[in-house]
Amino acid sequence: MTKRVAIIGAGPSGTAQLRAFQSAKEKGADIPEVVCFEKQSNWGGLWNYTWRTGLDEHGEPVHGSMYRYLWSNGPKEGLEFADYTFEEHFGKQIASYPPRAVLFDYIQGRMKKAGVRDWIRFDTVVRHVSYDDATEKFSVTAHDFNKDQEYTEEFDNVVVASGHFSTPNVPEFEGFDTFNGRVLHAHDFRDALEYKDKDILIIGTSYSAEDIGSQCWKYGCKSVTVSHRTAPMGYKWPDNWQEVPLLTKVEKNTCTFKDGTTKDVDAIILCTGYLHHFPFMAEGLKLRTANRLATADLYKGVVWVDNPKLFYLGMQDQWYTFNMFDAQAWYTRDVIMGRIDVPDRAARAQDVVDRVAAEDALEDDYGCIRYQGAYTGELIAETDYPSFDIEGANDRFFQWKKHKKENIMTFRNNGYESVMTGSMAPKHHTPWKDAMDDTLESYMKND
Repeated sequence: MTKRVAIIGAGPSGTAQLRAFQSAKEKGADIPEVVCFEKQSNWGGLWNYTWRTGLDEHGEPVHGSMYRYLWSNGPKEGLEFADYTFEEHFGKQIASYPPRAVLFDYIQGRMKKAGVRDWIRFDTVVRHVSYDDATEKFSVTAHDFNKDQEYTEEFDNVVVASGHFSTPNVPEFEGFDTFNGRVLHAHDFRDALEYKDKDILIIGTSYSAEDIGSQCWKYGCKSVTVSHRTAPMGYKWPDNWQEVPLLTKVEKNTCTFKDGTTKDVDAIILCTGYLHHFPFMAEGLKLRTANRLATADLYKGVVWVDNPKLFYLGMQDQWYTFNMFDAQAWYTRDVIMGRIDVPDRAARAQDVVDRVAAEDALEDDYGCIRYQGAYTGELIAETDYPSFDIEGANDRFFQWKKHKKENIMTFRNNGYESVMTGSMAPKHHTPWKDAMDDTLESYMKND
């Protein structure tokens, strides 16, 4: 096969695409030449932790939003690779909520087994992607930091797998410029110990608001105040938590909220989400979508409606993660290799309309989980990715939600059965609130 395929990003979505092609090659298929561009020096995307914030060592915006002491906030049984289980990687079943270092090791393990590291150009950022209707090729301009050299190459297909949790959405509130403390976005949060004995204000009710607040509580902050725009999260928080309406202004250290109440704080953390941001894509190729389950302009959630040679992976709001990225990557591979026929533009556009309408009709989070589970299963059914018990995975997510409602600070102490192997996760050796060491070595001590 003479096709060339460019993959942008070597995080969980980009490495899923690499694994998809390697899997086909392993089974004897003639695969395209695959080139993956990764601006960091290692794979893993967000799971590749960095202490850096702002700009990296090359003057590029820091991709990572991970922080020290981060533990999975959803059960690993919902994200397990169907072709590479936790038991295969670790030699035993492990507890259901691993810390970042453990998940990073798991992601790495599959890629090392696949042997695709040579397909990745590390320390290389993509500057521009355009498409020529005459040649029917993409031009990809990249910058190799090690050589300080910019170059352009042609490809038949482009897969954008750079994620959408690295460009922060940063609102401003009256008085931020004179606040006598630190204002930061969750993207730049790195260490909960920085807020020990401090009063913190969190703005937002996303998963990062819930988890960063929990981490700060765990590591000894004085109090957590969470400001919401529409509704409180409503969990049974510890005594030093409170949920308040939206912030209206800040005067020195005093925050005033929409209901007129006030609170003096030492730091303000904006958990206000991220932007789908692809400045390297030419107009006409650039995805613009809200963070939702049914993305704009992507047939089957992956194929660019206006040009079916372009693909975006992992661009949805996410309940399912790693195994959904796999489903998308295997489907993308099979479109590129001519195994799956894509319909005409009108049908592709209608598919997007239908998916958006189906999402809009959902009534609650349980409906959203079923929707994304069904979507993952739909893609798997069209490829040779190993099928797995989607209903079982949905059930693990339902149990997770129930346990969070029972106690937001102890839900990580629960365990679930793997839908891949059927084995039950053991209890971790230390309750989450007391487990201060998040290293792989500490986590893997005998349970």
